[in-house]
Amino acid sequence: MKIGVLALQGGVIEHLNHLKALGIEDVEVKTLSDLENLDGLILPGGESTTMGKILVQRNLLEPLKKKILEGLPVWGTCAGMILLAKELEGDTYSHLSTMDIKVKRNAYGSQLDSFTTNVLIKEVSTESIPLVFIRAPYIVEIGANVIVILEVDGDIVAAKEKNMLVTSFHPELTDNLEFHKYFIEMCKGSVLEKH
Repeated sequence: MKIGVLALQGGVIEHLNHLKALGIEDVEVKTLSDLENLDGLILPGGESTTMGKILVQRNLLEPLKKKILEGLPVWGTCAGMILLAKELEGDTYSHLSTMDIKVKRNAYGSQLDSFTTNVLIKEVSTESIPLVFIRAPYIVEIGANVIVILEVDGDIVAAKEKNMLVTSFHPELTDNLEFHKYFIEMCKGSVLEKH
């Protein structure tokens, strides 16, 4: 099992550390060749606009989009959610545009409005897990095939569509490994389908 973390900008090392803690072979994805032979890919939090620009500069945007549409399991946290969204509120441009969601950027305000909460997400864990929100987006509209995993105060903050998973929050900024385990299970399911 080999899972990549898009390593252009943002919270890369924390995701890599969680994957290592779970005994997963991890890859920092910076070039086209890094995308080869992956069983899954994490798009970390950070600056979505900056990441989007670097994806274009390095000719990674279209090849990555193609891999996702062909079924590569992908998990976008925070900025990663923005990268995957087909639509961004108040913006005519979208980046990878693979997941049928409309996202509101910085929906929770500035860095000062960041917060942590503990929630039981039955699909992910049997115990409540800590969720860290930092200048987080949330989903304002979903397509017919999108499954809502979690709402916080009526806002959709975690969802799944086929091989795509998105979270507004940052599981990598906690010691809890449950969300990473959940994504690894998604990747394993995809590997089994291939064989």
